[in-house]
Amino acid sequence: MRIEKLNETTKKNLLEDLLKRSPNSYAAYEKSVQEILDNVCEKRDSALFAYTAQFDGAQIDATNILVTDGEIKEAYAQVDKNLLCIIRKALKNIESYHVKQMQYSWFDSKPNGTMLGQKVTALQRVGVYVPGGKAVYPSSVLMNIVPAKVAGVDEIIMVTPPGKDGSIHPTTLVAAKEAGADKIFKVGGAQAIAALAYGTESIPKVDKIVGPGNIYVALAKKAVYGHVSIDSIAGPSEILVLADETANPRYVAADLLSQAEHDELASAIFITTSMELAEKVSDEIDVFTAELSRKEIIQKSLDNYGHILVADTLEDAIAAANEIASEHLEIMTKDPYQTMTKIRNAGAIFIGEYSSEPLGDYFAGPNHILPTNGTAKFFSPLSVEDFLKKSSIIAYSKEALEAIHTEIEQFAEAEQLTAHANSIKVRFEK
Repeated sequence: MRIEKLNETTKKNLLEDLLKRSPNSYAAYEKSVQEILDNVCEKRDSALFAYTAQFDGAQIDATNILVTDGEIKEAYAQVDKNLLCIIRKALKNIESYHVKQMQYSWFDSKPNGTMLGQKVTALQRVGVYVPGGKAVYPSSVLMNIVPAKVAGVDEIIMVTPPGKDGSIHPTTLVAAKEAGADKIFKVGGAQAIAALAYGTESIPKVDKIVGPGNIYVALAKKAVYGHVSIDSIAGPSEILVLADETANPRYVAADLLSQAEHDELASAIFITTSMELAEKVSDEIDVFTAELSRKEIIQKSLDNYGHILVADTLEDAIAAANEIASEHLEIMTKDPYQTMTKIRNAGAIFIGEYSSEPLGDYFAGPNHILPTNGTAKFFSPLSVEDFLKKSSIIAYSKEALEAIHTEIEQFAEAEQLTAHANSIKVRFEK
């Protein structure tokens, strides 16, 4: 990996590189995505089945688009029993973490006859998108469904692309069943997002769509926002490791590569105060890359979006990390907890040399669906709150309103909204 001194120029160049990966830069694909959305909205199932044949090579129709109980039972027979135990342990950890995020309704009554509050209600129906085809992501299945289940969503609809034989990978099906999906449909891509957003004869319209996907899925979610809610528009994966001279170079190198292997657009950034450590990490990366199965993808990711930056001070390194606002941030410094208190922007923060990023991907419990492309400055990880909505509660007695009615009327008249004022005034006519 390239090694550079951290300064305003290198930081500016890095940020410009990362912006090129944003879904907002995919304008060339928007027309194609919109055509798919419009076609599914108009022709519904017939368009859905045609696109599945075209893009996935699978013959799906109304008789086999919904995964059956028999298919799920068959999937359980095919999944390794040890893996099933691991999925269940991870599920328990994820559920335990998300239960602590639950919010509840509250009401505040006063002796003067007023009652204010907030009614918290789970969404009625949500759609979960899970990538498929050659990829198998049971961890994403758990991370999307569990917080919705904890929130109390009535119906969870999962969509995922089928293989050419029309089947879904058994591990994906087992994870979905364990997590609590109510229905699973064999459809993926922008057409699946359209089906969830508009509804078809087979797939019901949902209130919100969550889950990561490719460029077409990201742009489709962006386009249907407003018809339904969405969690976020996910970009390529990214990791930033922040370390001083006390860090183990093999650990740093291994963790950087854990994200670089996702795809060629993935970003791996290392910021350190030690040139010696930077050089050792670069050497270890070369050794690991030569041995790993996805070395071609890793090398392209590192060539395009891999950076090692050497800062003069830890404060400069922390400031750069906050400006980059990485999806995953690992801290390997002498006092990582002290460093953590100065981090303002990150999707997930991993503290200490034994808190490797894959721990969060699979097992620890916090959600691994995180803000990318600098959006950690204003977005949060997927959580139970994403599946809840809130209604304000207002109740005044006649006596409570009478004490303030002239003030409300005056406020309304100041805005020249006389009907507003009249709505209060008529209640106290002589």
